[in-house]
Order: sequence, then structure tokens, then C-alpha cells
Amino acid sequence: MSPQRTSPSSRALRSDAAVHRGPPLRLLMDGRSVEAFAGESVAAALMAAGWRELRLSPRAGAPRGAFCLMGSCQECLVWVGACKLPSCQVPVSDGLEVESLAWRERQP
Repeated sequence: MSPQRTSPSSRALRSDAAVHRGPPLRLLMDGRSVEAFAGESVAAALMAAGWRELRLSPRAGAPRGAFCLMGSCQECLVWVGACKLPSCQVPVSDGLEVESLAWRERQP
């Protein structure tokens, strides 16, 4: 019995065939413009832009970023307006203003 072969066109998990991005937009993270796509979470957009550190651990001051990506761990907390939220649970929107905890603490 020979192994089953699939043609390249049937490989639905290839990123060029399976990823359908929403329209491009921009959000502001700590006052800096970040490119994103509609439908992404803030955490996904920040990770794609190379933003890895979102806060520091309270005890050791070690950098923390996205970990579970489902809102359970609280490692990716950010400020969105007056609310502290896990960035993996916040959908991006054009012009959304997001602040890291450290950034917010440094503001007058």
C-alpha cells in the first residue's frame, strides 16, 4: 500500500492560502503607531510588530508578555482607556490607544 499523497492545492494550512486578514489599520501602543489588521487581538498585533514585553513581574521585575493567549494568565495586561485588560482578549480597532502598565505609571 503506497502512502497517500496530497497535491499542493489541497494543503489548506499553508499561510498564503489559509490566512485571510481583515483590512489594515493602526493602533497606538505607548504613543507609538503599530500596524495591525481587523480581527486580530492587540496581543497578536503587538507580537507581529515585534513587541514582546508588555509588563514587568511584580516581584522580580522580569519582563512579561503574551503567554496563554486566551485570557487566563494575565501576563499580557495592558491599559485600554480606564480598564486594565489582557491584550489577547481585546480586538484591535483603528486608532485604539493602548498603554503598557509601566508606560501608564510613568505618565504625569
